[in-house]
Amino acid sequence: MTVTTESPALNASVDVRFTAAGTPLAVRYDGRIWVVAEEPLRWFTRDSWWETRRNVPVGVGNVVDIEHWRVQVRHTSDSPLRTFELRRDPLSERWLLESITEG
Repeated sequence: MTVTTESPALNASVDVRFTAAGTPLAVRYDGRIWVVAEEPLRWFTRDSWWETRRNVPVGVGNVVDIEHWRVQVRHTSDSPLRTFELRRDPLSERWLLESITEG
């Protein structure tokens, strides 16, 4: 399945490879490796844990700050750029693909 602007996949689990400095290098999604082609953008949001009523096991760490990355990726050197918005799930440490847009 290829995701298009008209049908974005929300909260799809993906694998993200990082550089030694902690910047995304590539994303594995939809059976392909998508290489980061432009400088990624990072930001944090705060989780409204009091609204989600999630129980947090003792010792898990910071579950309030949620890390996000916006990366422009390609799956081949001549394919068009796509923009992936990624979010780290603080409870599981996995990365989720929130949206895909063209360019």
